[in-house]
Amino acid sequence: MGPRGISSALSCVFVITGPSGVGKGTLIRALRQRVPELELSVSATTRRPRPGETQGVDYHFLSENEFDRHVAAGEFVEWAEYSGRRYGTLRTELEDRVKAGRPVVLEIEVQGARQVRSTVPDAVQVFIAPPSPETLRLRLVARGTDSPDDVERRLAVARAELAAQGEFPHVVVNDRLEDAVDELEKIVRAGLGQPLPSTP
Repeated sequence: MGPRGISSALSCVFVITGPSGVGKGTLIRALRQRVPELELSVSATTRRPRPGETQGVDYHFLSENEFDRHVAAGEFVEWAEYSGRRYGTLRTELEDRVKAGRPVVLEIEVQGARQVRSTVPDAVQVFIAPPSPETLRLRLVARGTDSPDDVERRLAVARAELAAQGEFPHVVVNDRLEDAVDELEKIVRAGLGQPLPSTP
C-alpha cells in the first residue's frame, strides 16, 4: 500500500464491509437504486471471473503478475489476500470520483477496510453482519459459486471478521433485506448531508 492518503473532502467515500456471503453486493445494488448519485468503485482481483461477471464492471480481473506490478507502484488504496486470492482498490478508482465531487462506495473485505482508515480517514465505514453464523453458511452454500472446501475456508475467515465488527462505527444486520437497505440509506444520506425522502 502506498503512503499517500486521499482526501475525501470534496465528496463522501463509503466503505461497505463484512464477511463473504453476507449480502454486501445485494445491499449496495438496492442502495444505489435509492441513492443513484452513489458510484461503485470497481475492485481489482486475482480470482477468476464467475459466470456472468464482466471485466471492468464487476471487477478488474488481474493476473498475479499484474497485481504485483500495481502493488509495487503503490497504486492501491488498499489490498488484501482473502481465501487464496488478492483483492484491492486502485487509487484511480477513488481519485477520479473524489476530484469530480461524486460520492463513491467501496465493497471490500475487512482487511482492506482497516487499511482505508489510514488512506481515507474520513470515509464512512459500515459493517454488514449476518443475523447468525448459520445463516451465513446457508447463504454461502445456496449461492453455489464455491466448492465445499471454499465455503469452509470462507466461514473460518468470517468468524474472525465477525469478531471485528466492534471496530466499525456503523453495523447493519442483514436479516430482512428491506430493513437493512433502509438502515444503510439513513447512514449514507446522513454522510451526504441529505434528508431522507418523505414517504407518501
